[in-house]
Amino acid sequence: MNLKSHSRRVLVAVTTLLLAAGALVLSIAPPLRGQVTNTTIQAISQLNAGLMSLLPEPVLDPLVDPPGNFKAVKPQEFDPGKTNLVQAAWLNGTGCPTNATIALPNATFTGVGGYSAFTDTACPIGDLNDQHNEGLLLVKTGLTNNFAAATAELINVKGITLTELGYDIRKFGPFTHASALGSHCGAGAPRFNVITTAGFFFIGCSSPPPDTENLGNGWIRLRWGVAGVVMGFSASTFTLVPITGTVQRIVIVFDEAQDASGGPDQFGAAILDNIDVNGTLVGHGATDAS
Repeated sequence: MNLKSHSRRVLVAVTTLLLAAGALVLSIAPPLRGQVTNTTIQAISQLNAGLMSLLPEPVLDPLVDPPGNFKAVKPQEFDPGKTNLVQAAWLNGTGCPTNATIALPNATFTGVGGYSAFTDTACPIGDLNDQHNEGLLLVKTGLTNNFAAATAELINVKGITLTELGYDIRKFGPFTHASALGSHCGAGAPRFNVITTAGFFFIGCSSPPPDTENLGNGWIRLRWGVAGVVMGFSASTFTLVPITGTVQRIVIVFDEAQDASGGPDQFGAAILDNIDVNGTLVGHGATDAS
C-alpha cells in the first residue's frame, strides 16, 4: 500500500470515528450547566484523538524559538473537507480592553471632544505587546458533527511543567461562565488539549469548572490551577486528574457549533484573549483571517 493510499484510509477511518463521536455527544440530553457524564468525556476523548492525529504540529527552529519560551498563539482552521464553516483568527478591536482609550463626543456630536481611559475589570493586566486590543475569534457554523474545528496552537510550550492555564472570554461579566449571554462556554469548547510525557488531557470551558473567575463588564477571566496543580480530564481513563509530566503540546480547540447540547449559550462562537500559560499572557497574533 502506498503512502497516499494509506493516508486516505486513515483519514476516512478517523472521519468515521469523529462523526460517530459527534453524533454521540449530540444524542445526549442537554445536562445541567457544567454537568458532564462519563459518556460525554469519552466522546470528547475520541474527537480529541482523531483531530490531534491529523492536526500538524508546528516545526520550530530552536535557535529562533527556544522551547519553553511561550510567546505566541497561532490560530488555524482544521477543515479537511473544505466546508468553509470554521474560522480562527486574531482580530483588532475585539479583545479585553486593558489601559484602553475611548473617544468622547463634543457637545454638538460633530467630532471628538476628549478622551477617557477604560479597562474592563476582568483584565486589569493583559499582554503588554498587544497594541491593537486584539481578540482571538473562534467560530464553528452549522452542525457540531461537521468534521472541522477552529484551533489555536500555543507556541513554545514544549518542555515546561504546567502550573496555570487560562484565558479571558467575552461574556456578560456580571454573570459567571455559565451565563447564556456572550461566547459559547461548554464542557467541550473552547477547550485546551494538553499533551505531556505522562498522557493526553483536556480542559473544557465549563468542565472542569475554572478554579478562579474574575468577573468584568463584558469579559470573564478564567483560570485553572491551584498551588501549581492544574486538573484536567485524562483521555485514557476519562477521570479528572492532575496534569503531570512535561508538556509536549497545547492546542485550543473549538468544535461545538450552534446545535451543541449542554447550553444555554448554544452560539457556535467564542472570543478569547490573554491566553495564560504559567502566568505568561499572549493576547495578540497575526491577523490573517481567511
